[in-house]
Amino acid sequence: MDRSVLAPLLLVEDSDEDVELIEWALKKLAITIPIVRCADGEEALDYLYQRDRYSDPQKSPIPALILLDLKLVAVDGLEVLQEIKGDETLRMIPVIVWTSSADEHDIEVSFKQGANSYILKPMSTQRLLAIVEMLNQYWFGVAMLPENISLQSD
Repeated sequence: MDRSVLAPLLLVEDSDEDVELIEWALKKLAITIPIVRCADGEEALDYLYQRDRYSDPQKSPIPALILLDLKLVAVDGLEVLQEIKGDETLRMIPVIVWTSSADEHDIEVSFKQGANSYILKPMSTQRLLAIVEMLNQYWFGVAMLPENISLQSD
């Protein structure tokens, strides 16, 4: 199954610099996973629920994987995670918390709310490349992800 061709990686990240680093790492590693970036939690929920400018499911497909920063403005990452994992359809999407917070409380709450993994943003480009390569190999090479997730009722 090559899910990455059909569904994007949703990157929920407010830092333009962090987004550029992830895009650089993907390019450097020749990883061609499509990426959709949402700059805050509210935009991420609009995307996931296909609301407003994301209302066309052809242009805004449900992602295969979500990389979620915790420290977001307005709706923070923990609220987004709680909403995703509380939704019968969206909860099937793996969520990787991708954050600079090493706070034990954030780690514990993230897993209690259903995070599939918790990764500290790396401080070096070499570490970033290693993490991005591992994420790609595992989530898009090894793991079996649900196909055809849809918000449309049958």
